[in-house]
Amino acid sequence: MSGMTETEKNRLLKLYLGVQAGYLGKFDNIGVLDRFYAECGLEVDPRSYDGTNRAKFEQILDASSPNVQATILRRSLELHPPDPERWKPRTKALHDELSAVADRLEGTAPVQSKKPKITSATVERAIEDAEQLVETTGATSAVDRVHTMLHGYLRALCDDAGISYGEKMLMSGLFALIRKQHPAFGDTGPRNDDLVKIFRAMSGIMDAMNPIRNEGSMAHPSKELLDPPEAALVINMARTILHYVDSKVATVEQN
Repeated sequence: MSGMTETEKNRLLKLYLGVQAGYLGKFDNIGVLDRFYAECGLEVDPRSYDGTNRAKFEQILDASSPNVQATILRRSLELHPPDPERWKPRTKALHDELSAVADRLEGTAPVQSKKPKITSATVERAIEDAEQLVETTGATSAVDRVHTMLHGYLRALCDDAGISYGEKMLMSGLFALIRKQHPAFGDTGPRNDDLVKIFRAMSGIMDAMNPIRNEGSMAHPSKELLDPPEAALVINMARTILHYVDSKVATVEQN
């Protein structure tokens, strides 16, 4: 699943916040709702949504990505601390339950992507597709595109540096060639022995991504797709590897 479930949303809206005198929690006028989203750091105009404040709140929540839902949820809990005397279902237990939901949603938020310095049309398209999929349908849908992004980037980097490779070479093989032949990796600075262990682990991660991409993503029909937290983990790993290699290559260009 991606984002808040219907049950989680109902427990937030109907139970914890609750509708009193026709209003959702403390959102008794549009100005309060305006300030709420501003305090969340979100550029959201509730006036552009139809219906009551509750309807607007629910529509915005439904349209938000998991990490934005987490922000909205956390600010809602801050604005409405546990107070069962004022509203019976607004208990500490339910507050903590919804706080745990926010933790889960934040766990599905992938590492922020960036445009690499060495790129190709395949990489550009994969990055664009992955970003859109993460925002609209969740991390699980983006695993395949992020795999393509990293694989395409390593190929583009080899091409740019004149490093020869086999057409069927996997990501870990490309990374090994880059470490051996690219001038950026001639010196990894202090703690080289420890870094070599990390590089080997990175290669192992890339090898593990191949069956995940083939059997646990949307690349092929599969009955066992990754859950959002694990999909986000794979996406974060791929982006972290790309960010590191790209920043390492950038140091050579700067010098």
